[in-house]
Amino acid sequence: MNSREYLIELRNSTGMSRKEFCEYFEIPYRTLQDWELGNRKMPEYLLRLMAYKIEVEKHSKGEKNNGDI
Repeated sequence: MNSREYLIELRNSTGMSRKEFCEYFEIPYRTLQDWELGNRKMPEYLLRLMAYKIEVEKHSKGEKNNGDI
């Protein structure tokens, strides 16, 4: 799987639209669009950081929800 496909899969896994994903990561909409369409290549390190942030915050939200029950 190349970085373009992984980015699309990552965004879809969050359930966010392109706009929401851009706001979450504070990146321009056009930049994300170019990455997903393959017009520009996304830096590999940035993709790893985005995946890490999503994973960490998913676990954090899960811990908060479990504590509320």
